[in-house]
Amino acid sequence: MASREGQGFAVIILTFILAYVLAVLPLPGWLQWARPEWVALTLIYWCIALPQRVGIAAAVFLGVGLDVLEGSVLGQNAFALVIVALLSQLLYQRLRVYSLWQQAVVVFILVGINQLICQWVQSIEGVSVLPRLFLLPALSSALLWPVILHSLRGLRRYYQVS
Repeated sequence: MASREGQGFAVIILTFILAYVLAVLPLPGWLQWARPEWVALTLIYWCIALPQRVGIAAAVFLGVGLDVLEGSVLGQNAFALVIVALLSQLLYQRLRVYSLWQQAVVVFILVGINQLICQWVQSIEGVSVLPRLFLLPALSSALLWPVILHSLRGLRRYYQVS
């Protein structure tokens, strides 16, 4: 039983490491504005699937790691991901019974809140992007949600993570 729990923890960690890699992967300039929020998407999935294992503490560690990777203000992504994790855990029972397109709408809202918090911190810092473009990652994340959901669900079932 202990090896299964350790294996499940390793699978969760590896999915977050993959999300980090995808978050810093170089993209062409025109596609840079629409980069999906991979870490937020992965966090939302694990908060919905296993709310007793992945939650606010994981969001803090993931956010600080993302701050270090991106070179942003320390705590910016941590704060945003904590809010996303909190809302995901509050809504996880409802999200499980929503249809796929309804889940995608909720993911758009959650990632939009994440982007809004990051935009707010960047505007306080004096570095902000065009107001119309900051929601593009939320849109691309919502469009990718079905792929993320089915991929991580298949991984979770294959390795029996619970």
